Amino acid sequence: MDFSFAPEYELFRRMVKEFARNEVAPLAEEIDVQERVPWETIKKAAEIGLMGVPFPQKYGGAGGGEIGYCILMEEINKVCASTATVMGAHTGIGAMAFYLDGTEEQKQKYLVPCAQGKYIAAFALTEANAGSDAAAIQTRAVRDGDEFVLNGSKIWITNGDIANVLTVFAVTDPALGARGGVTAFIVETAWPGFRVGTREEKLGIRGSSTAELFFDDMRIPKENVIGQFGAGFLTALKTLDVGRVSLGAGALGGSLAALEMSLDFAKNRYQFGAPIAQKQAIQWMIADMATEIEALRSLVYRTAWIMDSQGLTREFSTLSAMCKLYGSEVVDRAVDKCLQIHGGMGYMKKFPVERMYRDARITRIFEGTNEVQRLVIATNLFRKVGVRIR
Repeated sequence: MDFSFAPEYELFRRMVKEFARNEVAPLAEEIDVQERVPWETIKKAAEIGLMGVPFPQKYGGAGGGEIGYCILMEEINKVCASTATVMGAHTGIGAMAFYLDGTEEQKQKYLVPCAQGKYIAAFALTEANAGSDAAAIQTRAVRDGDEFVLNGSKIWITNGDIANVLTVFAVTDPALGARGGVTAFIVETAWPGFRVGTREEKLGIRGSSTAELFFDDMRIPKENVIGQFGAGFLTALKTLDVGRVSLGAGALGGSLAALEMSLDFAKNRYQFGAPIAQKQAIQWMIADMATEIEALRSLVYRTAWIMDSQGLTREFSTLSAMCKLYGSEVVDRAVDKCLQIHGGMGYMKKFPVERMYRDARITRIFEGTNEVQRLVIATNLFRKVGVRIR
């Protein structure tokens, strides 16, 4: 049993660390204050192949698989959660949907430019009355000859106002419900009928965009149906399963940053004639942080390995939900302890701990709330013993 990373992954991590330190970190505070997407960073990321890390090289990607993608999300999130969010929404769910279920023609037309960073992708599922209850979406797509006519709206769509292509989920047969009446589509935002509504102002990850989207009699060619007609909800679930692993990796990066900052501060902050590292209260917080981080690291990379070696198994679905659930709660506890160790300094905007504290909170909500993750985990576990959760 070997828990070490292959040499190519170690080389990749060093490259991403350097990119994060030199290109991402210097802009982290600025894009938070200005609430702007770091286009200069995204452009540079595309130039060195970081916008399509998990995808095969034949589709313009880096061929890094889920392990490589988790390394990317861990290292970027370590210095800037906003930049990681832009990259993650693009790669991990936006383009991932048509990688998982798209046709070869769709992959050549859309995945290749997405993986190369020429297009930005987004994942449009959530609606005003369909948040955790994603099956309650009301956006409609009606067949009209060789096209579908799309009408409806989406909310809280990360990258929604900057995307070139969207994975959009719409009801195509209301009588069949979510399991047979929802279809996934690839939508180009340049098409007539698309418009952006409110761009949200947020507590954290303020350097990423979150927008309301409208579709008014937008015509979609039938060739842009993703996967089987009527099976869009299954595409959504599979895509979110994959995305949740990288969310766990991002949480791992944020937790590690909090630990490293706490260690450095405790070593250099003197109170009562000695570094606060000498205080048992500080030592216990550090010990708890480090222990949870190691548990999270094992969970994330084991799950990524299962994805790369075995694919979308039921075990993977359970573990991916655990990655998101446990990762989000570990990073919340880590940044909270980090702020406490920094005391009043941690509460001030001129120190990065304050931004990290705000950024971490969303991880318990997006891509499925933690309450939903607990439901997914319990449902899968009870299924093994013959109990169906309704």
